[in-house]
Amino acid sequence: METLAIISGAVIGAAILMYVVLDGFDLGVGILFPFAPDEKARDTMINSVAPVWDGNETWLVLGGGGLLVFFPTAYSIALPAFYLPIMAMLFALIFRGVTFEFRHSAHTSIHLWNRSFFWGSLVAAFAQGVLLGALVQGVHVEDLRYAGGMFDWLSPFSILTGIGVVAGYGLLGATWVIYKTEGEIQDWARRAAIVLGGGTMIAMAAVSIMTPLMRPMIADRWFGGINLVYFAPVPLLTGALAVWLFYSILSRRELAPFLSSVGLFVLGFLGLAISLYPNIIPPSVPVWDVVAPRSSVTFALIGVAIVLPMVLIYTVYAYSVFHGKASAGGGYAHHEHE
Repeated sequence: METLAIISGAVIGAAILMYVVLDGFDLGVGILFPFAPDEKARDTMINSVAPVWDGNETWLVLGGGGLLVFFPTAYSIALPAFYLPIMAMLFALIFRGVTFEFRHSAHTSIHLWNRSFFWGSLVAAFAQGVLLGALVQGVHVEDLRYAGGMFDWLSPFSILTGIGVVAGYGLLGATWVIYKTEGEIQDWARRAAIVLGGGTMIAMAAVSIMTPLMRPMIADRWFGGINLVYFAPVPLLTGALAVWLFYSILSRRELAPFLSSVGLFVLGFLGLAISLYPNIIPPSVPVWDVVAPRSSVTFALIGVAIVLPMVLIYTVYAYSVFHGKASAGGGYAHHEHE
């Protein structure tokens, strides 16, 4: 059962990482929306994510649904602990999805839907960051039930992680725009990526310092004995990727800045996994204490083994079909510009 629990946790972790990377950049595009040079630039930006944005959110369904199937007790703890930020995130994602369609048809109200797209993206990103911070700082659990208050998730640390995720998603969005556009929009996105890259690195450094200070168990995990040697490559690679990110932006590369940003998120996620393992609800609920019965887990893993390759195939196919540069005149553009 311990092996099944670890495999199940890895499936959920992979789904969440895929969601963060893929939906992160289109949320980032929404966060950047009000700051774009003009309406034509906004049309191009939204068209760059229009073919893939709803497919990206498939991974959130797999992560949330997988938690309910594989770890129903953990789900029953997490939902009341994080009820408000979860609902804020879901309503923001729904609202943001509606704006895609309404903006496409709007003429006189186009500016209203532009702002709606921005606020939906911003609230969703901030709520996800708050959820991350609240999870890292720990949940009050007694007898495998949530025993805290409605606002235990709200703290200076969770607000910091919320701001950090907004900056990180903005960086992913800016580097995606660099990759998918050209000309004036691309130059603007490069300037935005430098600013957001700096903000992301500051936030990552602050969280990396505060986390071991706040949780001695995590400090021991990273710095205790030989672990310091084993885990040293993670911060070293993060620093190297940060240097490569700024170099690739300044040297006017197109794809490298986006891949560097994705790499930073992957390393950040790896660092989080190292810090929290084996707890699915920190600091005291390991995966094997709350895993579902063997028959349920086995059945679900068979389903994942069938469905997951299909999801990966259509994801790769969608990105390959729409691999070229985005333009202002196709997809979700609301009108032709003079």
